[in-house]
Amino acid sequence: MNSRFLKELESFAETIFTAVFIVTLLLTYIFKPTTVNGDSMNPTLFNKDQLIISEFYGSPERGDIVVADCNEAVLLSNENTPEYRQGLGKKIVKRVIATGGQTVNIDFEKGLVYVDNVLLNEPYISGLTHLDEGAFTGKYPVTVPEGYLFVMGDNRGNSRDSRDSSIGFVSEKSIVGKVIIRLSPLKSIKIF
Repeated sequence: MNSRFLKELESFAETIFTAVFIVTLLLTYIFKPTTVNGDSMNPTLFNKDQLIISEFYGSPERGDIVVADCNEAVLLSNENTPEYRQGLGKKIVKRVIATGGQTVNIDFEKGLVYVDNVLLNEPYISGLTHLDEGAFTGKYPVTVPEGYLFVMGDNRGNSRDSRDSSIGFVSEKSIVGKVIIRLSPLKSIKIF
């Protein structure tokens, strides 16, 4: 073999190694793959969708889709002070509805959600919000404590979210990352 070919082969191998190294670093420290488990985010996300989440996204904002580790449930006592309980014990993918200091009110009869007395425009949901899962029954409207979030699935008839007593308010510290890309199925790649 001639030396020119070997140099080109060496240069190509170095480029491939560098690219693999950079992708590995990105997927290890900045972007993480995760899989949707369940139907609570239909029609936005579906069971078994492959996602990329970013751990470096800033503070969660209303409308963000996040992955949270729900080991703790934060509810409200009879005196409307935070009450901490054992949580669901697994990661969930949900949409941020309200952040710390905002007030959430749900009209379960009409299926409507309000934040700070403003009706949410929610074209992403698959049905109205009629189910009260018991987390804040009789306490609505509820004000989200600072450092916490009120999250809901887009499939309101089939979602364990902040309405559920095993989740309640979600701590911002428990957020694993923000969903930035749906990678698969390939026909429905989407950037959020």
